Amino acid sequence: MSPNVSVHMLPALMPEGCLEGSVAVIIDILRASTTIVHALAHGATSVIPCALVEEARTAASQYERGHILLGGERSGQLIEGFDLDNSPLAYTPEVVSGRTIAFTTTNGTRALRACEQAGRVLIGAFVNKSALLRVLKEDGRPVHLVCAGTDGHLTAEDILFAGAIAAELNPQSPDVQTQMAIDYDRSHSKDDQTFRETIRTSRGGQNLLRLGLDADVARASESDLFGIVPEWSRETNMITIKN
Repeated sequence: MSPNVSVHMLPALMPEGCLEGSVAVIIDILRASTTIVHALAHGATSVIPCALVEEARTAASQYERGHILLGGERSGQLIEGFDLDNSPLAYTPEVVSGRTIAFTTTNGTRALRACEQAGRVLIGAFVNKSALLRVLKEDGRPVHLVCAGTDGHLTAEDILFAGAIAAELNPQSPDVQTQMAIDYDRSHSKDDQTFRETIRTSRGGQNLLRLGLDADVARASESDLFGIVPEWSRETNMITIKN
């Protein structure tokens, strides 16, 4: 039996107290979710999500230099003094294997912090879609799909993914946001060209294309590249691969 599922198109649209005893899935397709999956799949020990740039620097200062990397972005671009930006393509095994990453982004890490009351917090993207679905079905608790959005606005790529996951979980009596996301996925994923164009023309997609980051948009549109599911621990503030 599939778990109950709710889509929240922005963190601000979540009803107060709705996450208790549930599994929250953080969705920031362009690009935090996609990049975190890449980092851990390619051997990073853990990812430390940080809301602020200085918080990331402080976290990094607790490690020996060879064991920590600073990663993230502001306005889609590399932060001064950081080792990596938010491109999933930058988090190669040669760069990240065996290292911890102190990570801060404009939207994704803030969305994660909004889900602290959930019983469990997972990271989802198209690149680990099937693995995420498997874990959600095995867990069985109510699922809340939380879209990070872009600068406080709805963005199509997050809603598209939330709708795809919700449709697979087949809710019996979906609320308005959940049904809207399911319908959006069904109408915009009918063929690969439509699906990819939806992501390219989304608010997040257009922001990246203006920066010349077409390859990141293309990579985030790929499905099931990895069989891992990142999970955040509130106690340690670390994201690691779900056991």
